[in-house]
Amino acid sequence: MAAPLEQYGLIGDTTTVALISSSGSLDWLCLPRIDSDACFAKLLGNDAHGYWSIRPATKIQGTQKRYRPDTLVLETELTCDNGRARIIDFMPPGAADHDIIRIVEGLEGEVPMHADLKARFAYGNLIPWIRCEAQRATLVSGPDALAYESPVPIRPDWDAARLESDFVVRAGQRLPFTLAFYRSHEREPHHSVDAERELVRTEHHWRQWVSHCSYDGAYRDAVVRSLITLKALTHEPTGGIVAAPTTSLPEELGGVRNWDYRFCWLRDASLTLDALMRGGYFEEARAWRDWLLRAVAGAPAEMQLMYGVAGEHRLTEISLPWLPGYEESRPVRIGNAAYDQFQLDIYGEMLNTMYEAREHGVVDDVPIPWDMIKVIVDFVEANWQRTDEGIWEIRSKNRLHFTHSKLMAWVAVDRGVRFIENNHARAPEPLKNRLYRWRSLREEIRAEILTRGFNQRVGAFTQSYGSEALDASVLLIPHMGFLPATDPRMLSTVAAIERGLTWDGLVLRYATETGVDGLAGHEATFLICSFWLVDNYTMVGRLDDAKALLDRLISLRSTYGLLAEEYHPGLQRQLGNFPQAFSHVGLINSVFLLESKVSGRKVAFPAMAETSMH
Repeated sequence: MAAPLEQYGLIGDTTTVALISSSGSLDWLCLPRIDSDACFAKLLGNDAHGYWSIRPATKIQGTQKRYRPDTLVLETELTCDNGRARIIDFMPPGAADHDIIRIVEGLEGEVPMHADLKARFAYGNLIPWIRCEAQRATLVSGPDALAYESPVPIRPDWDAARLESDFVVRAGQRLPFTLAFYRSHEREPHHSVDAERELVRTEHHWRQWVSHCSYDGAYRDAVVRSLITLKALTHEPTGGIVAAPTTSLPEELGGVRNWDYRFCWLRDASLTLDALMRGGYFEEARAWRDWLLRAVAGAPAEMQLMYGVAGEHRLTEISLPWLPGYEESRPVRIGNAAYDQFQLDIYGEMLNTMYEAREHGVVDDVPIPWDMIKVIVDFVEANWQRTDEGIWEIRSKNRLHFTHSKLMAWVAVDRGVRFIENNHARAPEPLKNRLYRWRSLREEIRAEILTRGFNQRVGAFTQSYGSEALDASVLLIPHMGFLPATDPRMLSTVAAIERGLTWDGLVLRYATETGVDGLAGHEATFLICSFWLVDNYTMVGRLDDAKALLDRLISLRSTYGLLAEEYHPGLQRQLGNFPQAFSHVGLINSVFLLESKVSGRKVAFPAMAETSMH
């Protein structure tokens, strides 16, 4: 059975990632990309679905787990009866073979250890063909293969199709185990990895990257860990950024709200880029902009809300019946059927990020994509009055006029107007000629939101036009520059959400019992929504409330400093896909905003800094 999510650490090479539990079991790994088939899938099942464990073969008296400071190198220190040992886990960035390296180090005395590798390709469904000799083995399944090297003799268990080793690590010894991916039709890698050199290189890589961080305040450890996690969720060869590295980790234990998040949502990636830019990481913004222009090339009517990490369009969703799911949460899904939904908000998300990148000077060296701005705003002009599935990807048959979707339609037009106004001399004449029309459209959308999105009886902006249901996404209204947080309508909206959309002080996305999403069951609190509440407190000067809620959210992180998508106050557990970019984005943005408010320094939230009209 998989461990609680809080017990997993993440390692990665900015192409793919692995999740390793505090007990030393690697339970999730997709190769060669983060959205490839998993060859270790115990996370969504049990031992039969693949794992790689290195652990003491004796009773453990104590465990200490951590990342090496400012790196993505995991350390697990184990105290046993006759000694202490440390396991160091990492993936060297830029390695062509996507090496996973696990060094077992003896610290005191001697510790008997057991290594157990049981790969199962195609998400735990295919048993590989194994060849083994002495301290080296290969595992082949169709087009994919792994090369395994051990510093101690390997004992194959042919019946169970797994590889085992028993050994003793003594004080001063460092024993490296390595696993490399290769295509089965190619020559297997015969060179031995220099684990110690790769460890030094990996640590240097991450510390050099962290050295560019612009933040050095009271929450540095939390911000840096979140930034590193976001970087790990980027696909460096293309610039794509995934929402999470996992699939089907449930929003409700035993429930059906299990989705594949290993794709690039325009919304999630846009918000992730905002956080990275605030942290001082502009190369990622340039790479994402290039990815974006490639991925969405074509007519805006055909633009998707998500793509594969290289810009793939087809993300067909299927279920994997052989996997029992994380803690019996079925179905396990790969792919995501929401890719062909109509979500009006993505156009605003995209233009807002492009606008902020330009305002920050991130892409001054490249031309403004006027053609894209034109076709997107023209598309919004023709389609903003349509119903859609909304930010939460509602899967019921009935589309709605979601307030957040209309807000982001307004953002798309507003940012188009700002692009022209701020770069008037360079703007093409056809766009200058649209300026009056777009300004009028912006005011038309604004007037409708204020009239139909705000429910006078509830005293709040609600989930959709004519609805009395609350929705946390309206907390973004001040972030987008639509209204200041001090506007009476926003103050009453926040009060309504505090009363009717919180659980133990944390914010839900919306009330699932309304049935609006067409799914059975209930979900836990959605972490980024609580960070949005922190921001609203900050913007109106409720600084004590903002700090108290921020501190509480940071305290919910795992020992490794990681956050899932949701938190269940009753079970006191993290739920949903893990780690979740959205949650770490919320942490970074809330810290920057709060500390800027306290210090009086301007934060990099251009939209909030200059609300167009009050």
